[in-house]
Amino acid sequence: MIRQEDASEGIVDHQPDYHAPVDHGTSTFSPIPRRVMDGSEPGKVVAAAVLSGAPVDLQARTARIYRPAKTATQSGDWHGHHWRMDWDILQKGHRWENALMGWQSSADFLQGTHLNFKSKEDAIHFAEKQGYEYFVQEPNERRMLPKAYANNFLYSPTKLKHIRTK
Repeated sequence: MIRQEDASEGIVDHQPDYHAPVDHGTSTFSPIPRRVMDGSEPGKVVAAAVLSGAPVDLQARTARIYRPAKTATQSGDWHGHHWRMDWDILQKGHRWENALMGWQSSADFLQGTHLNFKSKEDAIHFAEKQGYEYFVQEPNERRMLPKAYANNFLYSPTKLKHIRTK
């Protein structure tokens, strides 16, 4: 037997229910600040943690924003123009020694992860947009002293320095 529907039963209401109770689906022991989870954090940027469904342990990590120093073996400064963001390292219980090879193993999936940005402001905006706790480490600027080869031959009233080679 086939059931007949009248016209009022066939119409489905697809409008959102704005008066539905809000369920954030988070624990009261969540390390994510409540202001991030409920979107009540002051500012123009709404954290992506509210919408993304990212793991809770990712949102609880602190990010460091810094400009990397040049390597000691290089004289140029090509790689010093960008800013980098990486996350803190988990200390307890996330590292062990691999029994087969003896290597150090880690369960920290963010240990070797970093992001590069063109400017400090871009990195800060990204961290705020994602809802990360962050701190900015300002770079130590290198002081360049002007030097000239001709200064080796300038007159000095003191006694000449004699370097014995044999």
